[in-house]
Amino acid sequence: MQLILMGLPGAGKGTQAEKINEKFNIPHISTGDMFRLAIKEGTELGKKAKMYLDEGALVPDEVTNGIVEDRLSKEDCKDGFLLDGFPRTIPQAKTLQKITTKLNQNLDYVIHVEVPEEKLLERLTGRRVCPTCGTTYHVVYNPPKEEGICDKDGSTLIQRDDDTVETVQKRLAVNIEQTKPLLDFYEEQGILVTVNGDQAIDKVFEEIQTKINK
Repeated sequence: MQLILMGLPGAGKGTQAEKINEKFNIPHISTGDMFRLAIKEGTELGKKAKMYLDEGALVPDEVTNGIVEDRLSKEDCKDGFLLDGFPRTIPQAKTLQKITTKLNQNLDYVIHVEVPEEKLLERLTGRRVCPTCGTTYHVVYNPPKEEGICDKDGSTLIQRDDDTVETVQKRLAVNIEQTKPLLDFYEEQGILVTVNGDQAIDKVFEEIQTKINK
C-alpha cells in the first residue's frame, strides 16, 4: 500500500505513522529521514543536500525529488510506503506521480489527519520542557506530578519560544496556506481520506483503517 500522511503540526501524525507502519509493515519515510540516509550513504544528492542544509538554506526541489526517487526505489518500499513531509507543493506532487509511475507504483491514499485549529493551539502551547534533562511534559495531556516542576530532577519547567500562542498561530497559518492546494489536488484525484484527529489515538487509527480498507 502506497500512502501519504498529512496533517498540521500537533495533529498526531507521528503516532499514527507508527501504528500504520506496524499494522501494514510498510516503511515510514519522512523527509528528514531521507536526507539523513542520503547524507550517511554519501550519495551525490546527499552531498548536495548537506551543502544546502549546512548553510541553513532550503534544499531545492531537484535535489529533494532525486532523494525521494532513490529512497522509493529501495527494496523495502516494493510492497508499499508511508510518505510523511513530502510532497509539500503541487510541483512536488506532480513529480511524485512521475516517480511512482516510473517505479510501477500508484498512490493508494492520502490520509489527512484533521484537528480543529483551537485544539492544535491547546496541544502545541501546552508543552513544557525541563531545561536540565530535556524531559517534555504537557499541562493537559502529560502534566508533571507537581505543577511547573520536573519529576526527574526538580528543575523549573520552561515554555519554548516556538511554543507560545503567537508563534504557534503563525506556524499554523503558514501550514494551512501550504497544505490546502495539496489537499484540493488529491481530492480531485479521489484519493484523499480525511479522518477526525480530535479523538482518542486508537479511535483515530480505527477510522484510518476503516477508510483505507474500503
